Amino acid sequence: MTIRAYRDKTPVLGNDVYIDETALVIGDVVLGDDVSIWPMTVVRGDVNRIEIGRATNIQDSCVLHVTHGGEFSPEGFELNLGVEVTVGHGVVLHGCRIGDHCLIGIGAIVMDGAVIEDQVIVGAGGLVPPGKRLESGYLYVGSPVRPIRVLSDMEREFLLYSAKHYLLLKNDYLTAQSPHPYS
Repeated sequence: MTIRAYRDKTPVLGNDVYIDETALVIGDVVLGDDVSIWPMTVVRGDVNRIEIGRATNIQDSCVLHVTHGGEFSPEGFELNLGVEVTVGHGVVLHGCRIGDHCLIGIGAIVMDGAVIEDQVIVGAGGLVPPGKRLESGYLYVGSPVRPIRVLSDMEREFLLYSAKHYLLLKNDYLTAQSPHPYS
């Protein structure tokens, strides 16, 4: 099954959400309207909460998880993604906060307590260390990431284009597979 409750928490889905049949969404997870979760992705809100904003796409083979509250992090770390975020293939997001209109490149890793402000691109393979804050409007690359330059107007437009492209693709998948149990 693609959607599972954990203890007393069941994922909450907005309107027109697409979750691939090979993806898995567990526990305290809230998916906004028009979110898409692509093949082989795991969104595991078992020990803390995950919220994914409207029209955000989580591409193939991503792992989204959280940190429990305990001795080393009293409240733990939730995972929060803003609206129209593109999360590339094979990304790991763990207990972090990502603003609106961001692109997290293929294979990037974003760790506990990291904050990525609005309109940021994290390049493919980038590592965002625990607690690091990425300022709005920049391209970050490397391991650990560092700011390379201010985003160009074309890159800012691409952030919107990418989200819209995945919205259209998601709608096509929902239509092609109708009736779909998660729409």
